[in-house]
Amino acid sequence: MIENRKIIRVRDVMKTDFGTIDGIATVAEALMKMKTLKTAVLIVNKRHDDDEYGMINSGDIARHVLAKDRAPDRVNVYEIMSKPVISVHPDMDIRYCSRLFANYNLVRAPVLENNKVIGMVSPNSLVLDGLYRTFQ
Repeated sequence: MIENRKIIRVRDVMKTDFGTIDGIATVAEALMKMKTLKTAVLIVNKRHDDDEYGMINSGDIARHVLAKDRAPDRVNVYEIMSKPVISVHPDMDIRYCSRLFANYNLVRAPVLENNKVIGMVSPNSLVLDGLYRTFQ
């Protein structure tokens, strides 16, 4: 039996307000940016076209800086960031995106279109924004 379920795409639920930072920045600068933007995750910019995007989050900072008693103004973002990161396409069905998150234990993923970050997606946005739409 063919279902007539409406497909909800990542593009429909992604957040377009996200922060970026250069890998050479210090963790102290990243913390200030996170606080200003009220976020716990920043995308780390590519250094050149053949590079990949990275990501830094508050958990990385807690694990690699705070727990090891390192000075945030003496540690660079590139030392503790995750890179490369798993990204998703804006036209992906949120059901597949949710499986990807579950399979790889992801908390956030950048949404890439034409090799540029256009948004961020999280399990919360998939469930609260995406699944909610199916009941409207």
